[in-house]
Order: sequence, then C-alpha cells, then structure tokens
Amino acid sequence: MTKRLYSLLIRFWFAAKMAGHGILANPLRSALTILGVAIGVTSVVSLMGIGEGARQAVVEQFESFGTNVIAIKAQDASVEFKPEEAEELVERVEGLEMATPVVNTKAVMRWRRARGYVNVIGVNSQFPQIRDHDVIAGHFFTRWHVMQRSPVAVLGYNMAVGLMGGRSPVGQTISLNGETYRIVGVLAAKGSGKAEGIDDKVVIPYTTAQKIAEKRTVEEIWGKAASSKEADLVVVQLGRIYKRKLGLDQSAPTPVTTEVEGGPPEAMMKAGMVKTVMKPGGDRPKKPSIPGGEDLITITNLNQLVKEADKANRVMTLLLGGIAAVSLLVGGLGIMNIMLVAVTERTEEIGVRRALGAKQADLLIQFLLEALYVSGIGAVAGIVAGIWGLNVFERYGFETAVSFQAVKTAAVIAIGCGLLFGVYPAVSASSVPPVEALRRQ
Repeated sequence: MTKRLYSLLIRFWFAAKMAGHGILANPLRSALTILGVAIGVTSVVSLMGIGEGARQAVVEQFESFGTNVIAIKAQDASVEFKPEEAEELVERVEGLEMATPVVNTKAVMRWRRARGYVNVIGVNSQFPQIRDHDVIAGHFFTRWHVMQRSPVAVLGYNMAVGLMGGRSPVGQTISLNGETYRIVGVLAAKGSGKAEGIDDKVVIPYTTAQKIAEKRTVEEIWGKAASSKEADLVVVQLGRIYKRKLGLDQSAPTPVTTEVEGGPPEAMMKAGMVKTVMKPGGDRPKKPSIPGGEDLITITNLNQLVKEADKANRVMTLLLGGIAAVSLLVGGLGIMNIMLVAVTERTEEIGVRRALGAKQADLLIQFLLEALYVSGIGAVAGIVAGIWGLNVFERYGFETAVSFQAVKTAAVIAIGCGLLFGVYPAVSASSVPPVEALRRQ
C-alpha cells in the first residue's frame, strides 16, 4: 500500500513539473491567458466591492437613526401635531416605549466673534434613548429643562469640535437668535451625512425651539418600540389612530351638520342653533392628500427601511457581479483555446511520453494542472488588482468595501472555469494513441 501511494505521488509530482514546463514554454501566450482570467476576477471583485460598499453605506445611514424607531411626519402644515400628542401616543399605543416631539428650524448663532446660521433641532429629554445616541461630554438636558423652557443646548460632535478645537465646550455659552444658551453636553459622532446630519446641529428643548420657529405645533414625532416585532404592531396601531383622526376610518362616525330653520348654517352656527350629529359611515375621500400627491401623514418603521434598502442593494450587487462574471467566462474560453493549441503543438511530446509508458491518467492530470496553474495565477492576480482598484475608487469618493464573499466567489469561478474548460483539451491529449501521435510528427 505504501509503495503504491509513493508511486502515485511520484507520478503526480512528475505531471506537475511537466505542466509547469508546458506553461513556461510559451510565456507570452500563457501571460495573455492569465491576463484574461485576471481581468475577469478583477471586474468581479471591484464591481461587487463597490456594490457592497454602497449597500453598507445605505444600511448604516438608516441604522444611524437608531433601532426600532418609528417616525411620524406631517407632510402639510394643516395636519401638524400638538407636542403633547407624543405622551398621549405612549399611553395609548401598546409597545411604544417613548416618544418625542421634533422641531426642525434654523437660528443665527453667535460664538465669540463668529456669527452664522445653524440647524437647530428641538426634542425632549428622551432623544438619546430613542435615537440610540450617546453623550460623550456633559449630559443631556432633563425633563425639567423642557418644562421650564430652559435655554440649554447639546451640540453635535462636529459643532463642538469646531467651537473649541477639540476641547470640551460644556459650560460655555452660545447665542441663538440673540438669546444666550448654556452648553450642557456633546453628542457622540455619528459620521458624515448620517442621522440627518446630527453632528452639525444644535439640539435644544423643543419648547425653546418652538419659540425660535415661532410655532406651537411640531412637524414630526419620533417614537421607539420595545422590539422589532413590537415596532411593526406599533405602526399598525398608529395608522389606525391617524386614519380615524383624518377621517379615513370608514367605521368611525362622521360629523354631519343639520340645518335649523331660520337661516343659513353659517349664521345659525354662530348663534348656536346648529347641532353636530355623529353618523356612522358617510361619504369620505378615499385618501386625503396634498396637491403634490403625497399623504398628509406618513408613519415609517425605520427597521423596515433598513431591510428594504439592504435587499435592494444586495440585488444590485449581484447584478454587478453577474455582469462582471461574463468576463470570467471569456477568460475560461481563453484557457480552453490555449490548451487546445498546446495539445496540437505538443503531439510529439504526447506520443513519446505514451511510448515510454505514460498512462492516459498521467497526461490527463498534466493538462488539467496546466489549466489549473493558469486559472489559479490569474485568480490571485485578479484579487490583488481588484482590491487595489477598490482603494483607487475610494480615493475618488466612492463607497467601497472588500467583499470576502466576492473574493471567494471570483476565485472559485475562475478556478472552476479553468478546470472545466481544461477538461476537453486534457481528454483530447490523453486519448491520442502513441502510434498516431508519433505518426503525426
């Protein structure tokens, strides 16, 4: 058994050396074939890397808002929310743990001698828990600050760094629209463009933000559910509440005015002579919307947005990979072409080897190894070039990521193509009879 194994290893080693000599015998032709495979692998690795980078960037963008977050947004000023609705929703909706009114506005900020417009966001004290946003210096303002309309502010990371050059600005004061605010905290960095640019904003109590915005209502309410499953149920319950509020629920009673003798309804209403009757059903518009075609209120589960964005970008990445894989197929055909030429050119060598006792399996292994060498070298070169290409794209502002799945897929396909397209030439070489091979010399 040991002698037989030793014999097989010797035969394999000799076939491997002969395959190497076969590749080196025609360096230019071999190099061009390797280049074809490398280009295919490079295309797959780089394009799938760009797709994966875009997918991760989109997913991170949505995840920066926090987990299990539900955003309720008024698309028209006529349906904006009262701030107290946030607390009412927490009490009414099972699974909704906390909520905050949101006011987005701008203000003129003065800091020492600097002056300019900044984006201001007004929220309540539960903002860090809702958005999963840590405070790295100082503390967040409290419920008491919100109730008392205290002039306190928490700065986004970039805003804080810009003011003090990296030192903590906690305890310093800034001026917003002429009113002095004390800085009580600094939020952790989220990253460029993430979480609606929170790093470049000033966060203040929504009660003081309403004063800056000169409005009593808020355009958004952010809530946080207990879990991902609860978030889906919360969206359904919130949908029912606001459908009923907007008159979309067909089972809810419809207010109907009844005329009273003595004049038109407008005049009688002022005199208190018109009564309101709650009547079930009734004619209602199917879906109240603003002229642009959007819904009056949108309720969004950000978890669902993350899933949808991830799914869409994965499909895009696979499409890019499929397009790039075509070039791998071309590279495999190149391997088949060079191997067929090699079989034709090396008929004499094949005949001599068969005459000296080489078995059909020896020639089959030799030519398969030649195809494997070409595809393997091309795969390694392509992976290196693909990773280098991703670095180049990243320098020009593209979101990229080295996808090990893409690397593995490209390598397997390249080597698989080499073996697949090398089988026929290998079988052709091994099946040539010695006498026929020597006669063709």
